[in-house]
Amino acid sequence: MILEMKVPSPGESIKEVEIATWLVKDGDYVEKDQAIAEVDSDKATLELPAEASGIITLKAEEGDAVAVGAVVCHIDTDGAKPAGDAPVAEATKTVDPETSGPKAEVKAEAPKAAPVAAAPAATYASGTPSPAARKILDEKNIAPASVTGTGKDGRITKDDAVNAVPSMGTPTGGSRGSERTKLSMLRRKVAERLVAAKNETAMLTTFNEVNMTPINTLRNEYKDAFKAKHGGIGLGYMSFFTKAVTRALKLFPDVNSMMDGDHKIAFDFCDISIAVSGPKGLMVPVVRNAENLTFRGVEADIKRLAIKARDGQITVDDMTGGTFTITNGGVFGSMLSTPIINPPQSGILGMHNIIERPIAVNGKVEIHPMMYVALSYDHRIIDGRESVGFLVAVKEALENPMELLMDNNPKKALEL
Repeated sequence: MILEMKVPSPGESIKEVEIATWLVKDGDYVEKDQAIAEVDSDKATLELPAEASGIITLKAEEGDAVAVGAVVCHIDTDGAKPAGDAPVAEATKTVDPETSGPKAEVKAEAPKAAPVAAAPAATYASGTPSPAARKILDEKNIAPASVTGTGKDGRITKDDAVNAVPSMGTPTGGSRGSERTKLSMLRRKVAERLVAAKNETAMLTTFNEVNMTPINTLRNEYKDAFKAKHGGIGLGYMSFFTKAVTRALKLFPDVNSMMDGDHKIAFDFCDISIAVSGPKGLMVPVVRNAENLTFRGVEADIKRLAIKARDGQITVDDMTGGTFTITNGGVFGSMLSTPIINPPQSGILGMHNIIERPIAVNGKVEIHPMMYVALSYDHRIIDGRESVGFLVAVKEALENPMELLMDNNPKKALEL
């Protein structure tokens, strides 16, 4: 029986997917539920499992865009599973000289090497310019040794000297190839959304800086106990930033809203999108109801989503929604940037690297670990007062986490 395998729907809004990679070859025997292909939608990369066991016949090529519900392969369920290793071809069987007949003694004659033309014998004329050629080479400041002569016995002729090009120090002999590859559907969708965010929003960015000393002090004091208590989950910076953001979103709710035509949609919950780098590019999974999570809850959810993104197991549901985004370019060494809004959201917070810098503290110069933070926002819905106030609230919470994020009880906040 021939089973037609069709593309399942990855989500309600997805009408088309792209065959990213076939994990099997045409004619292979596949087992039921075996992953046979990776398909890209505009939101995620998903595995396509075999619906039955049998011999597979591919009906689409890698890179093909296929509609949801279209047939991508056939599986012959009557096809027999190969037993053990495939038989060795006759041409590759080893002949036993003790038992084989006279034909076994015939050895294949080694192919003869093609005759190599003898190089012309070097003479006094080889590489020697004619008087006219020498004059031209001297004017060009070109050494005769760098010119190949085409005259009799290798003599450098006037034409050789005229055509000689002086070395300008440019690299020669290196690779100058190029490769043209089609972007994945996910990458194309990301590009489309980024361009739309630039063209369709009134995006503006405001900046501030954060003294990370208080957070570093807390992490250094409690990170080992936190990791031991919570099964290897680390106490990172993201939980502090997520808690600071959810607090600021409650103080400035316009930052936690979005445009919908002529209407504003305001949310009473904080679904925080966390930008993470995966093998397929940038992914933005969502930490749901982050305002209700503890430090441990935030760190555990971010770790879970990051592992799924790294392993290519992220789903459409994991990335659907989100009311505000946090992105951390600092892990790659970025000192300052203007992050692009993740539409249809209205705001995104950019974290950057931590650098020790001299700052004024109570009239004295001190060196502290400092981080620049950036808030990009949609000015159509968020005014300067809200945007600047939001970022200042984030800064205040990060510089005074003991009081504003932990209620002066770090052990209780960290569930130690």
